[in-house]
Amino acid sequence: MTETDVSLPEWPLKRTCPFSPPPDFRDLRDGPPRLVRHRGGLAWLISRHEDVRQALADPRMSSDDQQPNFPHRIMVPPWPRINSFWRMDQPEHGRLRHMVMPEFTARRTREMRPLVRELVDELLDQMADLPRPVDFATAFAVQLPCLVIARIFGVPDEDIAFFKQQSALILAQDRGPEVPLAAYQAMSDYLGELARAKARRPGDDLISRLAVEYGAAGELTHDDLVGIVRLMIIAGHETTANLLGLTVLALLRHPAQLAELRADAGLVHQVIEEALRYWSISQDNIVRVAAEDLSIGGADIAKGDGVIISIPSANHDESEYPDPGRFDIHRDTKNHVAFGLGPHYCPGAPLARLELEIALPALFERFPGLRLAKDVEELSFREGALVYAVDGMLLTW
Repeated sequence: MTETDVSLPEWPLKRTCPFSPPPDFRDLRDGPPRLVRHRGGLAWLISRHEDVRQALADPRMSSDDQQPNFPHRIMVPPWPRINSFWRMDQPEHGRLRHMVMPEFTARRTREMRPLVRELVDELLDQMADLPRPVDFATAFAVQLPCLVIARIFGVPDEDIAFFKQQSALILAQDRGPEVPLAAYQAMSDYLGELARAKARRPGDDLISRLAVEYGAAGELTHDDLVGIVRLMIIAGHETTANLLGLTVLALLRHPAQLAELRADAGLVHQVIEEALRYWSISQDNIVRVAAEDLSIGGADIAKGDGVIISIPSANHDESEYPDPGRFDIHRDTKNHVAFGLGPHYCPGAPLARLELEIALPALFERFPGLRLAKDVEELSFREGALVYAVDGMLLTW
């Protein structure tokens, strides 16, 4: 890549409406992948649905964030490998991913249904006792996935507030490099001590299992163990919490579809899949480097070129989803890529779906008069983060 034209689009693209991806994607989808400028140089932006699916599944796309030209969004190198196997290639990626997958299979997720149901009921009871209006994120949306992931990994409940704060700071894009790096280090230090404690006195949790089955056997280093847990804790609660809040907002803005859900809780699966497509909360964090020369969508991408794969653009591609800016729980969403595709498909997808499947009907059944306590125009959206969210969504009933 030698093009340095300042007229090239600058990544990340800017939203003009909180309920839609950046409008520039519409023009970008009309042609082959384009070069864009970012803080580290230039990269190819993949935006069409078909091209995104191809790029996600292509093993020649490297996730190794230590390579030159990797499109770092938070900061440019030097930056430690912050996401464990998520930023690794095969065979290293598969070896580490395999160690956690038994906790996130469909069968294991089904076994967690009673726990999630119990936590949902407890949180709704607490929410009912709060003075109104209630901040939905702090009262419920963040609490539920945090409690679930804490149970899985064996993190004490009293430390959940710490994880919520540090996760948000790690994912922030608008706080400068020092803030996310400090949060990354603070979380790593804590998890390192917790892993050592569980290696000495194992419990019935995932950190203990990793330490005993793999760490003690010499198959998993201490740093890799910490990296796995850090990745899964952040991804396991931040994304689900944000999607839960945004899904509630979408339903409150579409009362006819909410009424359908109230009348038939079985529609919750369609609600979840459309919310995944519609919000596409992974804004700017699916990035790669071409490990070989390759061609995607008519663009010749050279070995070593940076590549940005846009989930929001793919899920709003008119050729796949007519009228993509319309929230419609009856549309066919089977090909959405909200959880990715291929070897890096989100391992926590079944758990996220389970939490929303239980939480959404229970919430609207418990509070039949649930509504926004302020106008939509007054809401604040987290546009400067890797994972999209609505902040300070006050609800009443």
